Amino acid sequence: MRTDDLVAIMDIQLDVYPDVLQEAPGIVAQRFAQAPDLALVAEDKRGICGYLFSYRSQQGAITPLDGLFLEPPHSDCLYLHDLAVAPRALKRGIGPSLVKHKFNIARAAGLQHCALVSVQDSAPFWQRLGFEKQDTVNPEQADALESYGVPAVYMQRSL
Repeated sequence: MRTDDLVAIMDIQLDVYPDVLQEAPGIVAQRFAQAPDLALVAEDKRGICGYLFSYRSQQGAITPLDGLFLEPPHSDCLYLHDLAVAPRALKRGIGPSLVKHKFNIARAAGLQHCALVSVQDSAPFWQRLGFEKQDTVNPEQADALESYGVPAVYMQRSL
């Protein structure tokens, strides 16, 4: 991913998320700046057709919507914050390919876990990739999940 990809990323976000889940351009730019080595895009003949933002974190740490990526001093987890695929590119395996590529990067970095917040009824997609719903959340986690403004589920898996 490059800085000039952010315009296409914002266009995809507009296509796939309801207003309540769209993050401001400044927040998206900050996500890229915070962890550029963990930001990926997928391209087809028409340009960028998918993206995945992630960062190093700790199990149980949930980033609220529009929250900053704060990398702890001792990371054990890759947090997948935002995966989106343009409608024109659905059913091509782009989402799973981006995620599996991130699994390899996380393993190579010595991370043992991967976590995310599932929205838009996407839990079955994530379960096919080995993620499990985590029902036990503390008040801080519950507040972070509520920030999404839609049903949101914390999920994780071992790497």
